[in-house]
Amino acid sequence: MDLLYRTVDLHCQANNSAHHTSDISTEELIIRRGQSFLLNLELPRPFNPNTDQLHFTVKTGSRASEDLGTQSAFGIPESHVTRSPGAKAKWRAELDTTSSPALGRVTLAVTPPANAPVGNYYLTMERGDKEASLGRLVVLFNPWCPEDWVYLPEEEERQEYVLNEHGVIYKGTNKYISSVPWDYGQFDEDIMDICMKILDVNPKYLRDPTDDVSARCNPIYVSRVVSAMINSFDDAGVLVGCWGKPDRRGVPPSMWSGSVEILKQWRRNGCHSVKYGQCWVFAGVMCTVMRCLGIPCRVVTNYQSAHDTDKSLTVDVYYSDFGVRPKESKDTIWNFHVWVEAWMKRPDLEGEGGNYDGWQVLDPTPQEKSKGVFCCGPASVKAILDGHTHLKYDSPFVYAEVNADVIDWLLMFNDPKQQLCSDTKRVGQNISTKSIGSNKRQNITATYKAREGTELERNTFKHAITRDYSLEGHARHKISVNREGLGTEAEEEEEQENAEGGRSIGNGEITVEENEEENAVVPTAPLPQMVVMQIEEASTPISGQDVHLKVTLSSEDRVPRSLSLRVNAQTMLYTGVPAANVLTKIEEHTLQPGRALSVAVVIPFSVYGEHLFDCDSMNISVLATDQNHPKLVYLAENNIVLQDPPISITVKGVARLYHQLEVDVAFSNPIQETLQNCSFHVSGSGLLINPVEASLPDLKPGRRIRLVLAFTPYRIGKKILVVDFDCSTFRDVKASVTIDVQLH
Repeated sequence: MDLLYRTVDLHCQANNSAHHTSDISTEELIIRRGQSFLLNLELPRPFNPNTDQLHFTVKTGSRASEDLGTQSAFGIPESHVTRSPGAKAKWRAELDTTSSPALGRVTLAVTPPANAPVGNYYLTMERGDKEASLGRLVVLFNPWCPEDWVYLPEEEERQEYVLNEHGVIYKGTNKYISSVPWDYGQFDEDIMDICMKILDVNPKYLRDPTDDVSARCNPIYVSRVVSAMINSFDDAGVLVGCWGKPDRRGVPPSMWSGSVEILKQWRRNGCHSVKYGQCWVFAGVMCTVMRCLGIPCRVVTNYQSAHDTDKSLTVDVYYSDFGVRPKESKDTIWNFHVWVEAWMKRPDLEGEGGNYDGWQVLDPTPQEKSKGVFCCGPASVKAILDGHTHLKYDSPFVYAEVNADVIDWLLMFNDPKQQLCSDTKRVGQNISTKSIGSNKRQNITATYKAREGTELERNTFKHAITRDYSLEGHARHKISVNREGLGTEAEEEEEQENAEGGRSIGNGEITVEENEEENAVVPTAPLPQMVVMQIEEASTPISGQDVHLKVTLSSEDRVPRSLSLRVNAQTMLYTGVPAANVLTKIEEHTLQPGRALSVAVVIPFSVYGEHLFDCDSMNISVLATDQNHPKLVYLAENNIVLQDPPISITVKGVARLYHQLEVDVAFSNPIQETLQNCSFHVSGSGLLINPVEASLPDLKPGRRIRLVLAFTPYRIGKKILVVDFDCSTFRDVKASVTIDVQLH
């Protein structure tokens, strides 16, 4: 039998290590485009480089074509390779110096081009009409290659945004910023195959697999496909969204602590969508897929995030005369919203010198359609900063999320709605991401917009609302009507990150209690500013305990003011939608001139506990009405997040690869009620092959429950163990610990 070769060695371990893919596998060849890999062939006869030839072909997709870049011929010598005149994505090979051709031992350095489509490839060797398979390989994007559109210059950034499997995602509110650990696990077993499966079941592939596979050379295209496939609205996407109370057939979004379990369940269920996700879950899963494919990616949280449905760049918020939010507007302001940024070049956008290269916003949460599909982006962060909302993709929507103006309206019984104020600063607070090399929060607000209150920021806003000329008349009309007769903006106060006190607004006064780039409010009528109102914490709000607040009022007037105070507390979904009214009371007070008035507000746990279970925060609002001048109305509000009770995690001993390790997990009941339906859920890539679910007995008041967990770490390096405690009263309390797994 005339063999084309005797043996082949793809050097999977050495090649994968050089290509930063050895954490995925050392048994399968996984390479990054634009970078060479070594291939050893033992031929049945000596090889003469001057007279002999070697011919190879790589193919990806079912209908591979050189003209589409999904097939390439290459060989030794290059001058004897025959290709189509329109061939794209040309692979090349060189004879490595370690070869021994006289002995028939040939080592080739094979280089896939930096624009090769990512995906599964098959490599064959040919001679005449004979063909022999050399094996399968996977090609990924390459942030280490300057010619690749996803090239990221700094090594520490590549380590963080491509190779780091663990992170934190920020939640809460702009004054109560909290973080949850997230296990991305992009190199966990089977995850790469699942990511390839996501590409292969997307609607564009099902309609035209040839064009779809060819387009996978482009990270812009791939990122839009992934953005659409993470949600289930148009396709067999990974996650079903749920912003109400989830049914028992699914997992509450707050329970998830990482992406691996979700992705594996999606594939295990035959590519049927997993229930349920919300924005941080969608973003966490998308970050896993992007990093696995080789596209640098990070998760970003925007506080006070606007959802502008009509591209007017303004959002309407309604209050009743009791201070509550009585109706849900089509436009909303979420406490926070989470998306991802991916790093890539944008040669498809106008501008010289790559003005729009770099971080791009991608949002897999299904909110609005983009070109008929529920996806969002990539939108250049630089374009958002400059107000260039005419540029693709979805720039007006993203711009509004971080910089829309807010109109507050008061709805009176049997009276037309009354405009309280126009707020230019409320939206887009403390835009945050994880810092490189640590779990510290990095504020990246300045990459999205100029400092609030500056002339540059206002000019950029005016520029942004006129970019899409088909909307110019509508947008300008809405802005001009709402601002008619308004005065100048309040001067910016010194920034106070995580400052307490909330907002105070009204049609006769303005007060701004600022945090990092906090709110500035513009009065709607030329009335004197006579009352300043502020809501503060009397003590740290902790879930399971009564909430103690203090409302402080002061007046610059020289006569006493008779005020009616209407205090309201509502539990809130993080999307800014009220869930339940938990407290409403009316008090009459007299505000003396030159003296502050302090009013205590207590919200008992017995009142709010059951309503906070599926909610993220509690909004406290106080509406003060001057009894002598009923048209003078003042509103203050503060959206608070209650701290969860703690979980204790103790690691016993030193973690070593393939050696059993014990961890002690404990939780104490802090309330005077028995906790029912208690459970621990423990997960961690590299530590636990499968998550551990432990059902626990009821936990009486003041009692402590422990779980001793034994497992065998299977990957070296720093890994994160995440613990979730759930019960009838506290929903998905989380804690984590970093475990450094040693080789010996």
